[in-house]
This record gives sequence, C-alpha cells and structure tokens, in this order.
Amino acid sequence: MATENEFSLHTLSAEARRHIRVFQLHQFLDRFAMGLTVAVVTLALTDRGMDLFQISLLFGVYSLTTMAMELPFGGLADTIGRKPVFLAAVVASLMSLALFLSSSDFYVLALSFAFIGFGRALRSGTLDAWFVETFKAAAPGVDVQPALAKAQWANAMGLALGAVLGGLLPDAFGWVAKRHGFSIYDVSYAVSFGVMLLVFLFTLLAIAEKPRLMNTKALKQGFADVPGVVKEAGLLALTHPMLSVLLAALALFLMATNPVEVIWPTHAKPMLEDGFANTVIGALTATYFFSIAFGASLSPRISRMFKRRHAVTLSGIFACLAVFQIALAMQGEIVGFVVAFVLFSITLGASETPASSILHTFVEDRQRSTMLSLRSLIQQLGAALGLILTGAVAEVYSTPVAWSLGAAFLLIAVMLTGVLALRIRATNRSDR
Repeated sequence: MATENEFSLHTLSAEARRHIRVFQLHQFLDRFAMGLTVAVVTLALTDRGMDLFQISLLFGVYSLTTMAMELPFGGLADTIGRKPVFLAAVVASLMSLALFLSSSDFYVLALSFAFIGFGRALRSGTLDAWFVETFKAAAPGVDVQPALAKAQWANAMGLALGAVLGGLLPDAFGWVAKRHGFSIYDVSYAVSFGVMLLVFLFTLLAIAEKPRLMNTKALKQGFADVPGVVKEAGLLALTHPMLSVLLAALALFLMATNPVEVIWPTHAKPMLEDGFANTVIGALTATYFFSIAFGASLSPRISRMFKRRHAVTLSGIFACLAVFQIALAMQGEIVGFVVAFVLFSITLGASETPASSILHTFVEDRQRSTMLSLRSLIQQLGAALGLILTGAVAEVYSTPVAWSLGAAFLLIAVMLTGVLALRIRATNRSDR
C-alpha cells in the first residue's frame, strides 16, 4: 500500500481547494434540509394523531426500505454515475416532504417514510465516492482523511443548525400555518422542501462529473450490471483481510453507540424539571450535532498525533468511546450527564474519517459507491441489533446497565482495529 503525503490545504492546487469547498457547501445544505425536520418529526406525527406504535411502524418502514435498497443503488451509482443517482435521491426526498405535508393519513405517511428510506438508499455512497475520486485526481498521493474531515464538519454543522432552526420555526411562525389549516410543525417541513430544491439546483450546477452514457439501453445495462457489481464488492468485503476486519469493527461500533444516540433523551429527561425538560432536551440535541462537528474538525489533529496511522487512530478513538459511554451510564445528575454526553459526542464525530480513509484506500473507483453502501448496510444492521439487545437488557435491568454492557462491543472493536493496524503495517513493510 503506497504511503500518502500529509494533507496541507495551502499546498493543494486551486482545483483541489475548490473541490473541497464545493463539497462542504453541498453537504451543509443537504444535511441542513434534513436537520430542519429532525427536531420536530415525532412532534409532527403526534400532532397528526399518530400513537407511539404507529410512529414506531413508520420508522420501521423507513429502515426496511433503506436496508432493502442500499446495495442495489450503490451498485447503480458505480455503473451509471454518482450525480444522476444523487439527483434521484433529492427527488425522492422532495416527494417524501410533499406527501408528509399533504396528509395525516397513516398510509400516506408510511409512503412518505418509504420515500425517505428510498432517498437515503440512493444517497448512500454517491457523492462521497465522487468526492474521493475527484480529490485523488486533483491531489494525487495526498492523504484524503483531512479533506473528509472538513466535509464531515460541514455535514454535522448542517444537521446542528437545521435542528436548531427546525425547532424554532414552529414557535415563531406556527400561527401562520394554523391560519391556513396546517400543523405548526409543517412550517419546518415547508422550509425543508425549499432548501431541498436548492440542493437539487446546486447539485445540478456545481457538481461536475464526467458524463456517462444515459440512454435507455445504457440505463437498462446499468441495472443489469448491478448484481455483478454487488457480488464483486461483497466478495471483496468478505475476503479482503483489511476490509473484512474494518467492517466487523464498524458493526460492533454501531451496536454499542447507536442505542446511546437513540435512547439518551428518555434517560436524561427524568433528571430535569418538568417545566424546562423539553427545552433542555432540544438544546442538548443541537449540542450533540455541534459536538460531532467539533469532533470532525479535530480528527486531522488526532490523526497527526498517531502519525496518520488511521487504524491505530480508530482503535484509540474506540477505546475513548468505551470509557465515555461507561461514564455516561454512571451519571445520575444532569450536569455530569451533559459533560459525559458532550465528550462522547465529540469522540463520535472524530471516528468517521479514519474509518472512511481506511476503506477508500483499499477500494477501487469502479466499486467505491457499492462498498460505501455495503458499509452503511452493515452499520445499520449492527445498529438495529444493538437497539434490540439494549432494549431487552434495559427492560430487565436498566438503561445504564445496558449502555455499560454495550461498551463491551467497543472493546472488541478496539481489538479488531488493533489487528487491522498490524495487518496494514505488515503490508506496508512488504511493499517497501
């Protein structure tokens, strides 16, 4: 494996710097549009008359749609191009928002959530792959990890600011929506629809990809080639000594951390006074996204501390996450909980780019989108399994016990990434 040069923004070509800025802005806008609805989706569904069981079913529709479509559309992006598949994802998001705004019927809302999952599956591994490939062409031999960190920072900031604004809009302009017969939470969804239109136009005009043949015959051939691309990527993931270990570690990572990300509001709320609980939970949600953005901005510095050995970096981050997750589980007062939660979230934000850098090193352009989709699928399966196990343990014992036991998955991930680091080191020595 060839050694890559250390990243320095000032030494990059103008083309490479522009490429980073364009992708940062794109990621910010796309996640900002999503963040606008994150803060109010449960409240909006409750306002439409949905009970908790129906809300769970709707999120289940989203998850099942995403997992079913993840790999096929990753393979399609590798065959017909990343830009057209991402544009289709934006169209799916727009259709989801339009359906949500148009009805309070459960089945229409289920279709809306199916389109959210459809859009998520279409997005997975599209422009991320385009960004890495174009960056490598503009800056050959340069470590892509800090560039990915800049994109991850913009991604998290978009979610954070979107969540803040999405929570404020119903209070500020909800009266306008009610005057016209809509829910106050529809204001956030309407603004999200407008921003998503902007994302479509920005993608169309600012994202440059070498055009591929897009007539009906080429499109049919693209779909026909998908099974072969998926099979090849799957075999690579299973047989490649580095990728198989990395994907297993990432599945364990999500098994441990996803239950914390999902369940923490129900654990923190009893620590708060009733009159201010919802406000504090909203502020903590925004803090969570801001902390992830801060962690992403720190990841290049952390990488330099570990001499840009990404597997070693990832192992160290997983070890810190295990410590912070156990510390979080031990907190019984809100101040201690907030401190542990912020440290946990910052470390979580720092974990994304070392893992991505390892994956991109061992994957070729022709299967990059598919492999990113496969990674996403494996992580979702790990997250789902973690939620089931954590829910079962929490039901019998308590949430802190479940989180503490979940940290054991992170310790196993630490060992796997340690093995990965040794394998990469051995490969580098043999290449010299």
